Amino acid sequence: MGRVAGLADVSVRTLHHYDQIGLVRPSARTPAGYRAYSAGDVERLREVLAYRRLGFGLREVAELVGDPSTDAIAHLHRLRGLLLERRDRAAAMAAAIDRELEARAKGVRVTPQEQLQMLGARLYDEIGGAYTATRRTDPRIAAQIWDALGDARTVLNVGAGTGSYEPRDRDVTALEPSAVMREQRPADAAPCVAAAAESLPFEDRSFDVAMAVSTVHHWGDPMAGLREMRRVARRVVVLTFDTDEPGWQDRFWLTRDYLPEFAGVLAEFPSLAGMADAIDARAEPVPVPWDCTDGLFEAYWRRPEAYLEEPVRRAMSVWTRVGSEAERRAVRSLDDDLDSGRWAELNGDLVDLDAADLGLRLLVT
Repeated sequence: MGRVAGLADVSVRTLHHYDQIGLVRPSARTPAGYRAYSAGDVERLREVLAYRRLGFGLREVAELVGDPSTDAIAHLHRLRGLLLERRDRAAAMAAAIDRELEARAKGVRVTPQEQLQMLGARLYDEIGGAYTATRRTDPRIAAQIWDALGDARTVLNVGAGTGSYEPRDRDVTALEPSAVMREQRPADAAPCVAAAAESLPFEDRSFDVAMAVSTVHHWGDPMAGLREMRRVARRVVVLTFDTDEPGWQDRFWLTRDYLPEFAGVLAEFPSLAGMADAIDARAEPVPVPWDCTDGLFEAYWRRPEAYLEEPVRRAMSVWTRVGSEAERRAVRSLDDDLDSGRWAELNGDLVDLDAADLGLRLLVT
């Protein structure tokens, strides 16, 4: 026990406590009668300590590691997702601090209420809390997704977020690894499972259709997640993004002229052809309406002033990913071009379009 405590950087007292409460019990004894940890015991201890260091209480940890439907691989994917969520929180906190520093440098008074909103319990507003305000189901995009579901009765929504695009006339099971997103789901939304796309806790062919809407780019291993969807469902419907076309970032004026860092965000993203092959799917373009009600990254292509609004940007993960410096530069440049009329000169032809193809694609098996 002392050797394991040293390797895990915990006290022997901690291991004794875990043993006493049944959280991690050594399953063997040495000939001298000392408690010995098997490889399985060490693996369980690793999971316990990882969850503890992420801030979970002992009761929550016991429920997590005791879940019979979750194996070691699923725990690793879950832990990875939690760490990425923590990374995003840290990035959001840094962005909030940058904004306060900038305000103070200009002599702007920051009220106690604003300070608490930046760094207190509402911190996650920076990257997730705005979803319920701006990320609403757009009926035209929804119609295309729901039409692709066909006559499916049982639907798994992978990376379900707050529940946008979940069909209300089907038997839906939602899956979402982020506790922040799960907490924002409406009370009457479909039941939601806490798990990662890369290790779905369901038997083969458990659902008629598995769907995923604007979430694949958040997964640690998109191809593994897509294969898992194909495993647990007879058919798959995925709304994603096409980076196959040369110069794809030039399709949208925001990434072309103001935010070239967007290309780096998707640098490791699989090709559309590769994703389609993984699930044996065809690809359909999904036009973005000019008055799109879902505040996704491309939604305001004909309403550029919206990108100047902080709450609008906070509901788009892209801005957190590119960093506060790139965000400030892009917003400042766009603001200047809107004031000077340069944006209108470069993009005046957009006012005649009702919808635009900006790279959104629906993969349908």
